[in-house]
Amino acid sequence: MLKKKIGLALGAGAARGMAHIGVLNVLEKEGIPIDVIVGTSAGAAVGALYARGRNAGLIKQQVIELSQRRITRLIDPALPRTGFIKGEKFNDLLASFLGGNIKFRDLLIPFACTATDIGTGEVVVLDQGSVVEAVRASISLPGIFTVVKRAGRYLVDGGLASPVPVDLARRMGADFVIASNVIPGVLDRAHQPAKKSARGTREPNIIHVLIQSIHIGTYSLVRSDLEKADVVIEPDVVHIGAADFGHARECIRLGELATKKAIPEIKSRLEA
Repeated sequence: MLKKKIGLALGAGAARGMAHIGVLNVLEKEGIPIDVIVGTSAGAAVGALYARGRNAGLIKQQVIELSQRRITRLIDPALPRTGFIKGEKFNDLLASFLGGNIKFRDLLIPFACTATDIGTGEVVVLDQGSVVEAVRASISLPGIFTVVKRAGRYLVDGGLASPVPVDLARRMGADFVIASNVIPGVLDRAHQPAKKSARGTREPNIIHVLIQSIHIGTYSLVRSDLEKADVVIEPDVVHIGAADFGHARECIRLGELATKKAIPEIKSRLEA
C-alpha cells in the first residue's frame, strides 16, 4: 500500500496561533510525519520554524521564553502611512530562530505561506526567496503592520483571503490534510464571559479590536477552508485574546490537548 503524503495547514489567529506549536508537538511524538506544511499569518511563522528544524519541542521552549518577556520590545513604530509597526524587529527575531535569513530551498520540509494582495484581494502564495520576508508579508495585519511590497504587489495578512490554506497543501502534493484552526466562531465568542479588571469589564485595546474585526469578518472563509481538510483540529482558545501573546504556555497546552483527542481519528483514517 502506498504511503499517504501528509500535509499540515496551520491557520491564522494572532496570539492564538501559538496553539499550533502544541499541535505539532503531539503529532511529532505520535510519529505522524509531516511531508508538507503550509501556513497563514501566525500559522506561517510556526510552520516556517517547524519546516526548518522538525523540532516542535525546541519551538515550544523558544516561544514560552519569548512570551515571558515584554512583547512591546518587538514593536518598532512606523509613521502611520500603511501600519503602525515596521516589523523589522520581528524579522530579526524570526531570523534568529531560523538560524539566519534563509531561503525556502534550505528548509527540511516543503513549506509555503500565503499573503493577500491588498489591491486585488487575491491570495498570493509565497514559496521562493527569503523565508523571513515571506512570513513577514503573511503576518501583516492591516492597520497594525506596514504592508510589504514584493514582486510589484502590496501584501497584507494572508488570513483575509485564505485563513486556513488547505487548498495550498493539496496543490503541494498532500494526499491527506490535517488542518489546525484557532479562530473561534462568532457564537463561541458570544458565549465567552468578558474579561474583567479591578475596575470592571476590561476595554479591548486597539490591536485586539483590529485583529478581532478581521477574524470575525473572515470566519465564513475559515469554515469553507476546513471543509476541504481530512481531519480538523480546533484547540479551545476562545478565552485567549487575539493580542494575548503572554499566554504561550496555555495556548500550547490547549493545542496539545486538542491534538491528543484527534490522534485516534487521524491514525484510523490514515490506515483506511
